[in-house]
Amino acid sequence: MYVSVILFFLCCSICTGRILAVDFPFRNVSLPWSDRVNDLVGRLSLMEMIEQMTYGGGASHRPCPPIPRLGIKPYNFDTECLRGVMSNPSTAFPQSIGLAATFSPRLLFRIAEAIATEARAIYNNATAHGNYENQKSISCLAPFINIMRHPLWGRVQEIYGEDPYLSGVLTAGYVQGLQGNNSRYVRANAGCKVVDVHSGPENIPASRFSFNAVVSQRDFRLTYLPNFKMCIEAGSYNLMCSYNSINGIPACANKMLLTDILRNEFGFRGYFISDEGAIERIYQSHKYVNTSLEAAVVAVNAGVNLELTPTTQPSFSLLTEAFKKGLVSYDTIVERVKPLFYTRMKLGEFDPPEMNPYSKIKLDVIQSKPHRELAIETAVKSFILLKNVNDVLPFRKHFSKLALVGPMANDIKELYGDYSPTPVVRYASTPFKGLQRLADQVTLASGCNNNRCNKYNVSTVKNATDGADVIIVCLGTGVSIESEGNDRADMVLPGKQLDLLKDSVRFASGVPVILLIFSAGPLDIRYAVSSPSILAILQCWFPAQATGEALYKVLSSKDGRVYSPAGRLPYTWPESMSQVPPMINYSMEGRTYRYFNGRPLFPFGYGLSYSTFSYSKLAVPNTVKAGDNITVRVTVTNNGPFDADEVVQVYISWINCRVLMPQLQLVGVRRLTIPVNGSVHVTFIVTADQMKIWDDSKGFIYHIGKMSTWIGGQQPNQEKTVHSNVLHKQFMVIK
Repeated sequence: MYVSVILFFLCCSICTGRILAVDFPFRNVSLPWSDRVNDLVGRLSLMEMIEQMTYGGGASHRPCPPIPRLGIKPYNFDTECLRGVMSNPSTAFPQSIGLAATFSPRLLFRIAEAIATEARAIYNNATAHGNYENQKSISCLAPFINIMRHPLWGRVQEIYGEDPYLSGVLTAGYVQGLQGNNSRYVRANAGCKVVDVHSGPENIPASRFSFNAVVSQRDFRLTYLPNFKMCIEAGSYNLMCSYNSINGIPACANKMLLTDILRNEFGFRGYFISDEGAIERIYQSHKYVNTSLEAAVVAVNAGVNLELTPTTQPSFSLLTEAFKKGLVSYDTIVERVKPLFYTRMKLGEFDPPEMNPYSKIKLDVIQSKPHRELAIETAVKSFILLKNVNDVLPFRKHFSKLALVGPMANDIKELYGDYSPTPVVRYASTPFKGLQRLADQVTLASGCNNNRCNKYNVSTVKNATDGADVIIVCLGTGVSIESEGNDRADMVLPGKQLDLLKDSVRFASGVPVILLIFSAGPLDIRYAVSSPSILAILQCWFPAQATGEALYKVLSSKDGRVYSPAGRLPYTWPESMSQVPPMINYSMEGRTYRYFNGRPLFPFGYGLSYSTFSYSKLAVPNTVKAGDNITVRVTVTNNGPFDADEVVQVYISWINCRVLMPQLQLVGVRRLTIPVNGSVHVTFIVTADQMKIWDDSKGFIYHIGKMSTWIGGQQPNQEKTVHSNVLHKQFMVIK
């Protein structure tokens, strides 16, 4: 019997001139996935399982080790796919906060498709040469979906804004785009990060490594969890646990969060990976336990499957000792390893390559023409027109001389933002490069030594602007000022940038001044908003390689088509820091449009267009039974003068609610392209779950009573409005 089993597993077949072993049941493609995973894991020793949980990437660059006796190769779980494959010459799409400004889940799906295709090409090429380094795998640590609750948080650029619904639908689009729609295989697996209640501080006024976020159950359920639930429902294979503690328990040791809520309540079936070094921080920074071994024990027992670490001696390497001491059970180790190998199986690692269409993707997809064009399209759709006096934009003529001034006018590195692919110079277009076609002569003056602008040369700005027909000022932040680990101290324009802007107005002598802002978080631009000399303001985010080309399309009307801006603010832009609660206070009171008090400089969902729109024929049922969805219909008309995109927004509110709920809640978005004088009939489904309220003693329950719904191209009842109307109707929820 023993000999026959050995002979079975040593049977060979001839394939393209090579001898391929037909070995173990876990490679049998006719078996169910669960049987294959059980077979593979059942063949591993305790030490082999622990090694798979201990190594998988991180700054130590050590992948999961191979298991030669089973023919299993190394694998790395650490690739950053935030908006391109980091540290590779892949297509660089706009930074995430710019993607959020598109208000288009469908666009994010397409972007993620392109990124995953390039990640797969890099992986196929790397593994063919025995390369299992970081940023070469198809397990993506993206998207990053925490809620923006403070304008100075350094990682605002990486997220999808302040609203849990918008963040959730964009997340779902991105996750599904990365993973693909193949019935058998995953193109690249998504990993939503980071759970949870992690929205600053990075370093001001406290360290993220030791910070304890104190959050109420109401805010936890209504603000910080919903987008992660939508990530899970979209099918993400991975969630990352964060550095911070939540109500005194480090996230990576938080069984209530990882197991009770995310696994058992929300149905997550993938693997939890720690933020890099977060396991060590459990004892080093939070002092929640006393030793590295204890940190490993509480993390594994809470639900963590894989440690990502910058150290060469990870805490999880002590799990063998923990097992011997009876602190971690054998069954727990087995259950933690299974999702890791299930993911690798779904990625196709243990199947014949010819079965997997993704194994055929070659390096020529990287920076392909369709991907470069998609990057330009995305940047165009991300720009937000904040001001446009007398319709100065788009430009309707060719200029003799155009002046480009400011530190962001020609700085490739700062225009890319954080977590970026490696810039490819021949595809990178700065404002200076992209706007050459607007004028016979384009002069350039940074005016500053760098983005911090602590050294300012006014004479260079004066010389560049002398005799110009139009002046475009390019200001902002960049990774040197706001990034991971680096909060801003205030909202002011960095260094002498405001002086540069005022001098540009002074030197303009009446010619138009246009302000382009390249930042993630909001800046204090009250001067620009109120100045009659600054005729237009465009929020551009960090558009990466497509910056200049996208700006040319939006600013110009020369090529026979007008690209009207239709980006919308994914967060509330405060007038000043006096409207912003402290960074370390995690209550949602006074934060975001849902709970904001006062008048912001620009409201959530705001963005002007080169066209005007009107809304009509709102249809909402008068009553809906609790537990049923409700259908909302409306007609949107483009009144011209240009073909343009419109972002339709649906909000609800609870009237005379017996518990505290948001004063307004976004429940639907749709980005539409509408020709001049054209109309589109739009239907939204507001789900029963969206109409529920949170009761601290009962959980989510149905609201019985009146509700309101609004639909338009902006929030209702805002002082700063766009050129369209908002329709409103009440309805009754009955038992």
